[in-house]
Amino acid sequence: MLKKGSVIFLLTALASVAWAEVNLGLDVFNRYVWRGSDFGNSASFQPSMEYASEYFTIGAWGAWSVDGSAGGNENDLYLSTQVGPLDLTLTDYFFPAYTGTDQILDLDNHILELSAGGSFGDFAALVAYNFSGDVNNSAYLELAYQFFTIGMGNGFYTVKDDPDFNIVHVGVSASKDIFSVSYILNPEQETSFLVFGISL
Repeated sequence: MLKKGSVIFLLTALASVAWAEVNLGLDVFNRYVWRGSDFGNSASFQPSMEYASEYFTIGAWGAWSVDGSAGGNENDLYLSTQVGPLDLTLTDYFFPAYTGTDQILDLDNHILELSAGGSFGDFAALVAYNFSGDVNNSAYLELAYQFFTIGMGNGFYTVKDDPDFNIVHVGVSASKDIFSVSYILNPEQETSFLVFGISL
């Protein structure tokens, strides 16, 4: 009985330590704009859960349209590790529509992306490539300097699945406390967004 109690105590203690290392978050935005495109045309709740160890980070991130439109729903999983100054990330993008045709176990309903990014002083860079689930195998490149960001992509990121790269995101961002605001211009779509967010 004492041995069993010790095992239960040890497992509980380990679970408590592991849970203490899990970061939870919730962002609320007036629009979900990602890499220059609006998803859902609605305000968006974006919860997250992440566990980080010495060698890797694993997490889940979602976006859910306030008005219930399926176009803004997203439920992703990711795994990342650091190699020198770069963060290497494998992301599984899943867009649930709840129509009975979006089964999570069907790989045709997922987009798998491999990305590498890092910060170098005031500069930051990101390169991402969709290697599965995207017929265009779209790629995206983003460069940032302080509060200014420019991004370019092809395929999925363009209006007509253009194989050539186009500038799809030009943005200026500012934040204060839990609040953030971004002005985003998408020259390829000939539109712009002013996005306000709260991070909890």
